[in-house]
Amino acid sequence: MRLVYLHQYFKFPNEMGGTRSYDLARSFVENGNSVNVLSSTNDNFHKTKNRWSIIERDGLSVHYIYLPYDNQMSYTKRMLVFVQFLYFASLKLIKLDCDILLATSTPLTIGIPALVKKWKHKTPFVFEARDVWPEAVIAIGAIKNKIMQKLLYRLEKIIYKQASAIVPLSIDMKRSVVSRYPEICKNKPVVVIENISEIDRFSNIRESNILENAIGFKPRFSILYAGTFGRVNGIEYVVDLAERTLVSDSSIVFILIGEGAMKEEIIQYAKEKKVLNKNLFILDSVSKQELPVWYKDIDIGSSFVIPVKELWANAANKFFDTLAASRPILINHEGWQAEVIRADRLGYVLPDVLTDEAVTDFVTYTQNQNLIEQQRIKAFEKAKNCYSLEIASQKYLKVFKDIVKK
Repeated sequence: MRLVYLHQYFKFPNEMGGTRSYDLARSFVENGNSVNVLSSTNDNFHKTKNRWSIIERDGLSVHYIYLPYDNQMSYTKRMLVFVQFLYFASLKLIKLDCDILLATSTPLTIGIPALVKKWKHKTPFVFEARDVWPEAVIAIGAIKNKIMQKLLYRLEKIIYKQASAIVPLSIDMKRSVVSRYPEICKNKPVVVIENISEIDRFSNIRESNILENAIGFKPRFSILYAGTFGRVNGIEYVVDLAERTLVSDSSIVFILIGEGAMKEEIIQYAKEKKVLNKNLFILDSVSKQELPVWYKDIDIGSSFVIPVKELWANAANKFFDTLAASRPILINHEGWQAEVIRADRLGYVLPDVLTDEAVTDFVTYTQNQNLIEQQRIKAFEKAKNCYSLEIASQKYLKVFKDIVKK
């Protein structure tokens, strides 16, 4: 089977960012399929006169178009990059032969090249919804124009209608899609294929003193946040939590690793709260290859969002990486993740608004070493039995085969 994988932000493990697409693409190749990836990059190495460059690596043919981009750009500039990519990707796709196309968001506009390919060559496509876009961005106020909102919802409906299958990354995303487009969804597969706990990458990691070397001491209890410093992540919450725990238990330390538009503001906020470099440390991003060493040396991983219900459906890499590393997970929101954490005893759920009682209870939790050891075991079991690459890959291959054989 010849597959084209359309992902605007495709990353290899030695790069910073999620590797779901890489891991899945590699597994498709290992199962006897050919995979061409279409992506964008801001790496000058791929800046060529021919617009598109191609590299052959790990059995994949990755086609890059150079488009400067970072999370600190204004929303308008980022939208311009999205538009440029969908235009040039559409032209590129027309020239590529394939049996099926997999388009993964975000953004929602990634579905436009897939639509062009289908209308031009009748090539079926699967649309992977990584979040409830545009529902989420409208909920946080990123798109206020009513006409634009209607256009995006219209585009979403067209993409779902034309897709041969829809793949949400969480059960909450599926509920959102099915509840809003019941007539469309009853006529096609809507298959939840969760994000991936890459067990091989996070297992058998050597012991290190990376945490102690980075902050100068070994804390009693360490919490790792490894991800984006964006508006939706609400990392001010972590600073507030650090301020409160510094008073009640200064042996709890927060490690924040990553980049993003809000990073400088978070640093300044941590300074104002007098926690920076005391019990809260903000470090530079690391590649996916380097992350496992950090998870090995901490006590609990974490994932946070601002208090907007539409964001509860998220399938953040942080959640799945933490479980793969055999660590409990800490979050501050409700939704499917909170349900799984409570049902399977995989970690701790904080309220979206901190109270003295909530902070006291959390500090008590960090002191329960027996419980945390049990949660480590359960976290790994959950990763292996529910979120492994093998499970996700086999689900996808079945979706592809069912479509192609029609």
